[in-house]
Amino acid sequence: MARHNHKHIRKKQLSAQTVSRHPADPQITEQYIRKIKVALRSARMHRMKPQEMEAKCRAMRSPASYLAAVEQLRREGFLREVRGRFVLCEGENTFPASVVRLSAGFGFIRDEAGRDYFVPGKHFQGAMPGDTVLAIAKPAPQGGSPEAEIISILEEQPEVRLTGTVVPTEEGLCLLPDSMNLTLHIQYRESVPYQIGDKVLCVLTERGTRHSEHRVRVLMSFGSSDSAEHCMQARIAEFGITPEFPEEVLHEAGKLADTGITAFDLDGRRDLREEVIFTIDGAHSKDLDDAVSVSRNPDGSYALGVHIADVSHYVRAGSPLDKEALERGTSIYYADKVIPMLPPALSNGICSLNPGEDRLAFSAFLHVSEDGELLDSEFAKSVIRSQVRGVYSECNAILDGSASPEIAEKYAPVAGALHLLDELTQKLDAQRIRRGAPSLETTESVLLLDENGVCTGLAPVQRGRSECIIESCMLCANEAAARLARKSEIPLVYRVHEEPSPERIGTLKEMLEKLGAQVPDFAEASPRDIQKILDNAREEDYFPVVNMLTLRSMAKARYSEEPLGHFGLALRDYAHFTSPIRRYPDLCVHRILTDLLSGADKAWMHKRYAKFAQQAARQSSDRELRAVSVEREADACYAAEYMQAHVGETFRGVISGVTDHGIYVTLENNAEGLLHIHDMPEGTYTAEEGWYLKNEDTGMVYRLGAPLTVICAAANVSAGHIDLALCACPARARAEQTRA
Repeated sequence: MARHNHKHIRKKQLSAQTVSRHPADPQITEQYIRKIKVALRSARMHRMKPQEMEAKCRAMRSPASYLAAVEQLRREGFLREVRGRFVLCEGENTFPASVVRLSAGFGFIRDEAGRDYFVPGKHFQGAMPGDTVLAIAKPAPQGGSPEAEIISILEEQPEVRLTGTVVPTEEGLCLLPDSMNLTLHIQYRESVPYQIGDKVLCVLTERGTRHSEHRVRVLMSFGSSDSAEHCMQARIAEFGITPEFPEEVLHEAGKLADTGITAFDLDGRRDLREEVIFTIDGAHSKDLDDAVSVSRNPDGSYALGVHIADVSHYVRAGSPLDKEALERGTSIYYADKVIPMLPPALSNGICSLNPGEDRLAFSAFLHVSEDGELLDSEFAKSVIRSQVRGVYSECNAILDGSASPEIAEKYAPVAGALHLLDELTQKLDAQRIRRGAPSLETTESVLLLDENGVCTGLAPVQRGRSECIIESCMLCANEAAARLARKSEIPLVYRVHEEPSPERIGTLKEMLEKLGAQVPDFAEASPRDIQKILDNAREEDYFPVVNMLTLRSMAKARYSEEPLGHFGLALRDYAHFTSPIRRYPDLCVHRILTDLLSGADKAWMHKRYAKFAQQAARQSSDRELRAVSVEREADACYAAEYMQAHVGETFRGVISGVTDHGIYVTLENNAEGLLHIHDMPEGTYTAEEGWYLKNEDTGMVYRLGAPLTVICAAANVSAGHIDLALCACPARARAEQTRA
């Protein structure tokens, strides 16, 4: 045995020397790949020791090529190494994937088909976001997401950035990452000052086989982690989002804005400057990208005009502006901040449809029947001059008759059109109901900040009649744009919302039956079926639960080059046309329809835009998900900042989530907190995931949708977490408050 070991060691030494002198030969590497595959497939249990494989394949003839073959097969997921043996992965349900998200105690990976898998933290093998991994699929829980276990890391992301809080430990100062419930040792670097409690951005410098063995270095400190603003600055940096624009992009935008509108720009445009056109937006909006007009036809139908900023006139394909817009994908709005897709010189300047100023537009002229059906449409490049800069609250006052004399005077030029739009909106809404679009209710809150940017309150978003007017008009224009592209058989970036999966519908039915709700008899869900579920429960006390469960069963909307329709709107045709200042897909749609209107034939359009539409749809979907993540994290951090000032206070809420580790409660102010099972009354608990948590000793059941009065026990701004305690356990609540 000793002689064998000595021989094996000498063989390794010779291989290393040979590898250094002779690089891998691609042709020989391919030969070794075939030999390794044959050897593993024929081996007992499809396993083989590395030295046996070397001998079988005669690796000494070209060690570098052999090692290259092994590495390639490992990256491709053909083989893996388990307890000192090569193992064939075929038949083991393994697949390569990329790590897309890491959270405290778990994460998600995505396979090549775009399917996401849940991975528990203990099965992550130290993998980080951006890594390519080899995974094996695991049985998914009933109604749950697909699950997997990471077997090995195939390719590491070159640079991994993490945000977190600096905390003291016995080993010294460490990082408590936002995405992991463990600490990482910080390698000290004197040039970046930071202190305990700071929110910091770090880079991974050393990797171990587990997350706890990784090492980091601080790149930037943002200040106290008790500030929601500091926390969001760090998270934005971690996402790789740059609020500032490159110099060449700013220069190009500034030059376009300074040039203004020339006679050449007006050539061939429809002149609508004398028409009654106006905008309606929020009081603080600066990027006004849509305006409306309306009139009634002699037959009782409506002529609706939707006039959108002609951003594609300024942002040319392939320009620095266009490349930057594609990279950003969308403007990001959080708290009182905005990270725009386009520089302010365009978004707030030459492209914004400011009142009394000539602006280039892309107009949709929509023929709507007396009962609200879109009959026909025409698109044209135009020049407009908005007569009034409408504000939602003021328009609502005009419509309900509560406007002050000053407001009434401001809107006098457009008051008739505003009332006619209100009438049309009611017809469009009635048509939407007739086609069966489900009326799902969502709850949103606006963050109230003081002069220092600290959250002082949460208020529900109020939707009045003018908000509904703009939404209905934009939906109509979006439908018309998609219908034009589909009928013209040209490529486009569509906004699609696919029907819910059978698994989700099955889970929804099961949950509704447990509630005692009336469930329509259907196999494949249609929009009408979803609406019938809501209608059946509308007058019941459990309606909010039904609405929440139904909402969660829906697929996520995304962008696609295929016209797959929009389930939630019950529309065959739908695209985003109305916000090109803040969404790249809208800019794509403008660019494509511009060429269609100029007379380009179908073959040319496909050659120019087929691949572009596919790439833009994929990029825009990814960037939208990133923006949604930022906005959700901001809501959580600012809500926790607000609740910090209310620790120990009592709140009423509704159970909005049930897990085996506790229950989530949505408070009346729309903040959500966790009542951990450790902070609930003593006893043995059983749980049905997503439905109820039961104390077997007392019989107390905490069911989804049930009202609950709780105490705010603690609030962690950095993590965006709010800890709750039951009012029935005041001593425990006080203990939590003391720990906080």
